[in-house]
Amino acid sequence: MNGSTVFPISHFWPVAIGFLALSINYFVQGGAAVAHGPRWSGDEVKWGRTLGLWGIFLGGVGQLVTGIYLMVGLTWFPVFDNAAPLYMAAVAFSIYGIHWIVIGARRFLGADSGPEAWMAIPLFGLSALGMISFFGNGDTPVGILFIGLVLIYVAEIYTRWTNSESGERWTGYFQLATGAWLFYLAFAVTLNMANGMNWWV
Repeated sequence: MNGSTVFPISHFWPVAIGFLALSINYFVQGGAAVAHGPRWSGDEVKWGRTLGLWGIFLGGVGQLVTGIYLMVGLTWFPVFDNAAPLYMAAVAFSIYGIHWIVIGARRFLGADSGPEAWMAIPLFGLSALGMISFFGNGDTPVGILFIGLVLIYVAEIYTRWTNSESGERWTGYFQLATGAWLFYLAFAVTLNMANGMNWWV
């Protein structure tokens, strides 16, 4: 014995939590941007605070928990195999989660969105990095997810730098489309792991 501890390998990755959390958040944020409803009360403060809560807890906490879980399972207690793509997933879930906590808190508090013009640039870079990493590792379904994220942040950059209402709607459309793909990924991962199915993921 060399004093090291060997942990059993787990094939049950927590990625479905992050996928589903972000999917729900994108349906809320994207649907609100595109349809401004349903049941729009006309109160921008209440509207923004509701969006903020969903951003903080689903987009933020849901992803951050997943990212931390993955990173700990790859480093302190190495229980996940296939570490190369999971490392990129851990980085992405963690950073997107923190960024959604900030966006959600900003919306809840009614603070200024102007500085998010700068945020959108490195988040676009992170999305491009994820696309390169997952396609490079042969994980096409998750690579497609990052194409959606690239489009969201391209629209976000345009929206924040031009203060464009049409840009807000385009961001919403891309969020809805990406949210739908995230829902598929959560569905597929869960059925594959819990029911032994073989969905494309």
